[in-house]
Amino acid sequence: MLKVLLVDDEPFISQGLSVLIDWKEEGYEIVNIATNGKEALDYLRENKVDLIIADIQMPVMTGLELLQHIREEEVSEAHFVVLSGYSDFNYAKQAIRYGCMDYILKPVSREELLGIIRKVSHDSEHLRIDEMNQRKMERAYLEQNLISLLVGKYDETNLDYVKQNVRFSEGVRYVDVAYSDVIEDDLQDDRMQRSLYREIYHALRELLGPDETHVVFDASQDEKIYDAGFIYCDYMAEERNEAEADYLEKLRVQLVKKNGKNICFLVGKKVQTMASVSQSYGTARILRSLEAFREKKELLYYENEVQVSQGGIVLCKNALEALISSIEDNEPEQIRECVDKLYEELKGMGVAGDVVNFNINYLLFQLMHLATEQDDEVNQEEILHFVSESSFEEGVMRGSSKHLARFACEYAEYLAQLRKKVSHGILDAIEKEIKENFAENLRLRELGKKYYVNSSYLGQIFRKKYGKSFSDYLTDYRMTEATKLLLKTDMKVNQIAEAVGYKDSDYFIRKFIELKGCTPSKFRKNREEEGIK
Repeated sequence: MLKVLLVDDEPFISQGLSVLIDWKEEGYEIVNIATNGKEALDYLRENKVDLIIADIQMPVMTGLELLQHIREEEVSEAHFVVLSGYSDFNYAKQAIRYGCMDYILKPVSREELLGIIRKVSHDSEHLRIDEMNQRKMERAYLEQNLISLLVGKYDETNLDYVKQNVRFSEGVRYVDVAYSDVIEDDLQDDRMQRSLYREIYHALRELLGPDETHVVFDASQDEKIYDAGFIYCDYMAEERNEAEADYLEKLRVQLVKKNGKNICFLVGKKVQTMASVSQSYGTARILRSLEAFREKKELLYYENEVQVSQGGIVLCKNALEALISSIEDNEPEQIRECVDKLYEELKGMGVAGDVVNFNINYLLFQLMHLATEQDDEVNQEEILHFVSESSFEEGVMRGSSKHLARFACEYAEYLAQLRKKVSHGILDAIEKEIKENFAENLRLRELGKKYYVNSSYLGQIFRKKYGKSFSDYLTDYRMTEATKLLLKTDMKVNQIAEAVGYKDSDYFIRKFIELKGCTPSKFRKNREEEGIK
């Protein structure tokens, strides 16, 4: 409800205004009636209102004096309407000089008053939307700077901005927040994944209250991976006289109650400054990669969970060689059996983080070598890029045996396609698909099925021809179409986002900034100022 302050020394005038219209139905509430300007000014110093209707001639302080004090002292930003029994132009001129919205004569007609308050409602709604959008943009810019620190790609400008806008202390950790009872195989729909992690993001911001600036969403910046988390600082627990682990566990329990799903905290290595937070972020991601190898816990600390065994790094060579052989033979059932045996062996070792990484990296290296043997026209650099990107997208480096089995089967088919020398002409059809259906949820996997080509191999030859991944090519094309709509239509930014394939306008704005260097609104404004239509 919009708040109204009436100021008049004649009670019958104030009472008349109170009943002249149905204020509540119009979205207003009369919060106070003052009998002179000073009384109104005292009230405004302690309370916020949206509309002031004041008589000109009053004892102690007139309506014009009240308006002058409000503007000069910046007491209130409320709309101001002068009510007077005088039609003298000098009164109106003075009122306008001090930013009076309107000047109306007594007796006030119902239609005139309705016209004024509806204009105030309209202006207030636009102001509210503008302020909301401004806060949204400021929040997005802050998060972008925080993410730059997390991924270790920042300069002093990023660091200074974060220090100015985020409270921090010594003792910093990144806490990765994940669903402990929902595996990624259950979340095939991108929108579902993004929605679930956005719920965590908003719930965390609400629970952290004044520290909500520490929360980040989608820090990985990868369209295939969804995550949420926050930057913990020692002062958060100290101010509550709690131990760090107790503070984090209480916060996790609150989040579970609010979210309705089981949630775990993966707590990265402690660092001393915000400038080093990328180290903590990286170790939290390592914890995520090892989830499949350990008993389920709700609060995991990097220092406690990731340890190298006393016997040093161990290579499960026999299990790995058997898996590689089954991949080369393109035998899906055998591949799955070999993956299960590899994981059983890894679990039997007690699972040190470096042991797991070493074995997976050995496997990927050998698979890269197999590909170069199949097609000597494919250079190792291209294969290395494909293997590392595909393995991460499929979740292999995050620890799931199901992901590894799926990736291994895909790679086996990829090798078979290399042998068959799939025609590159199919890329013309893929390019046409993008141009005609860029606003749809295009996935390389589905296009591979449509054209009977292994999606892994399709991705590699696409990159070879266009110099970028399918995902990046699609994003670039969507942004090109978005710029056309910005320049040639009056569509709103959220409408343009949906028109080019983004249901989440925040994500669209962030990608637009990355590629164009400014927000869509700023881009449109700049081009209009340059005279480009």
